Amino acid sequence: MKLFFLSFLLTLASIFSYAQKIKVDKVIDSCIHDRNFNGAVLIAKRGKVEYLKYTGIANRHYGIKFSNKTRFQIFSVTKTFTAVLIMQLYEQGKINLDSTISAYYPEYKGEAAHKVTIRNLLTYSSGRYLKEMDLKFIPEAYDQNLWPVDTFINRYCSEKLIDTPGTKFNYSNGDFIILGRIIEKVTKKSFQDVLQENILIPLKMHNTNYLHHEDIVPDLDEGYYNKGNNVDSLIMPTNHYIDNHFSAGAMYSDAQDLLIFDQAIFNHLILKKSTVDLMLTSYPKLGDVAFGFWVYPKKIGKTNTLFAERQGGGYGNESNWVHLIDKDITLILLSNTETVDLNKMRLAVLAAYLDHN
Repeated sequence: MKLFFLSFLLTLASIFSYAQKIKVDKVIDSCIHDRNFNGAVLIAKRGKVEYLKYTGIANRHYGIKFSNKTRFQIFSVTKTFTAVLIMQLYEQGKINLDSTISAYYPEYKGEAAHKVTIRNLLTYSSGRYLKEMDLKFIPEAYDQNLWPVDTFINRYCSEKLIDTPGTKFNYSNGDFIILGRIIEKVTKKSFQDVLQENILIPLKMHNTNYLHHEDIVPDLDEGYYNKGNNVDSLIMPTNHYIDNHFSAGAMYSDAQDLLIFDQAIFNHLILKKSTVDLMLTSYPKLGDVAFGFWVYPKKIGKTNTLFAERQGGGYGNESNWVHLIDKDITLILLSNTETVDLNKMRLAVLAAYLDHN
């Protein structure tokens, strides 16, 4: 009788899992058909992959399709790696979150030097005029010139303060570029070396690394812009220097490596639980931002959950990473076209998945 009951439960679980897959497939197929989604979708529960799909073309010059070999340019998802490296230094007593930029980067010349803290940088609340995000300067900052990091910071991230630090959220690359330089100053190593030694090598993230514009990376995808309103009309973006994004956006990875990183954070493998709790503490007055994530309660369909999210995007590449903290469910969406709103897609995928959870 017990064996029969166990068999019945396993069969029931299998049926539910199949029904779940059908619902998720339906959402993704709709995104493929209606919005020309190209990329990868991964769903995991407690670190175990329950759904993984690759679709579309990674390189349109040679007709190379997406596969488990493909590496994606993740842009601002890089910022979560930078936040973890900062929190490791905090754990080691090498960084005080409420010390100012000047304590670790004395060469910094901006008004923020003695007024803006590490905490302010982590929460995009430095109060700087964000020259590096101004549309008038973006081509010069990222596309037309290759800048040494200190030169980039002096030229684009050292302007006057226009808000009181810590009082207003204003998303930027510069705050995290400054953090990356602070990591180098404190460790006396390159950001790439610290990244590899403290995260990528210990976690065996073999498909993830820092990207330089001249690097030849096997199976790295290309990003494509959408031309006009036609989602099937794609063009190559303007050439740019990925190096200029530095610790704010110059990394590549894949869905399964990002799951490894996800589990290392949320299962306290590379940071203590108390440190992760601090990292995931959100600031409601700053738009629910935390360190490297946004964290807030959210209802998806009929399911109430605690949502941690991180996006990245640039030059046609799009990344979306969600972790449901109270359920240990991870969703990773990676794409090389901007034809789909991944924020909307993720909610539809999660609603379909959670319907049977």
